[in-house]
Amino acid sequence: MEFTLRPWHIDDVESLVEHANNKNIAKFMTDGFPNPYTVEKGLAFIEMALSFTPNRFYAIVVDGKAVGGIGVHPQADIQKHNAELGYWLSEKYWGNGIMTKAISQMIEIGFRDFDINRIYARPFGTNLASQRILEKVGFTFEHRFEKTFVKNGELIDELYYSMRR
Repeated sequence: MEFTLRPWHIDDVESLVEHANNKNIAKFMTDGFPNPYTVEKGLAFIEMALSFTPNRFYAIVVDGKAVGGIGVHPQADIQKHNAELGYWLSEKYWGNGIMTKAISQMIEIGFRDFDINRIYARPFGTNLASQRILEKVGFTFEHRFEKTFVKNGELIDELYYSMRR
């Protein structure tokens, strides 16, 4: 399925809320990803995303609509040569190969635009689809921390995957 990555626009808020307001997405995200996902939360996210130069947050766009998001988050201090990868996609588009390609594009952007040597991701131990995608694009499994995340009252394993420049 065809898609593009582009910076978020304020007028993406309606599509953002439509596609992000889904418990099946939120269950694999940090608690910073709201559920329910409201217009106010969407506007706050887009305004924050637009505040960074170079851009760190990209909309995943299908047929002109933002249906997901992806970004790299450079770290600070002694971790300054690392960036965390974060992503989500509308459930409507799961299983179409979009996220595999989007992560590959985001890796290129991250290593091009930031002074980093490593991009890492921390999927939940329960998110098998995310683990498979990371492995498919070439991330290496580094470590499993048992029961370190608490999501909806459940203790969940935290996994580390990484890719080096």
